[in-house]
Amino acid sequence: MFSYIWPIALVIFSNIVYQICAKSVPKEINPLASLTITYLMAALMSGILYAVLSDEVNFFREYGKLNWAPVVLGVVIVGLEAGWIYAYKAGWQVSTGFIVQSAVLAVALLFVGYWMYSEALSWNKIIGVSICIVGLIVINMK
Repeated sequence: MFSYIWPIALVIFSNIVYQICAKSVPKEINPLASLTITYLMAALMSGILYAVLSDEVNFFREYGKLNWAPVVLGVVIVGLEAGWIYAYKAGWQVSTGFIVQSAVLAVALLFVGYWMYSEALSWNKIIGVSICIVGLIVINMK
């Protein structure tokens, strides 16, 4: 059970700290300049964790296993992180912005899962999407 729960717990904890950090980036700095430090730190931490947690460290052998996904992931992570920093600079609140993003993302990924991975599109998922949409309307009412 622990091996099932710890990754989600890590994602949740990391997301909380991530949102605090994204909201705390100084307004005076260009978000893309800020992200250069973010990615240098991420590369350093990834290398250290790879070296510490792997039985055998061989970067070249591991890089030989790459496909298109890590390259595109790097590109979209820049969009994700720059988007959050710009959103906070534009005045989005941490609580509202994340809820809006999560609800829209949940709806979109429901269809991505259906079309790309043949995941079931059941009535309870469709009802859940409807609830997300109603929730978005309620959250954004002034």
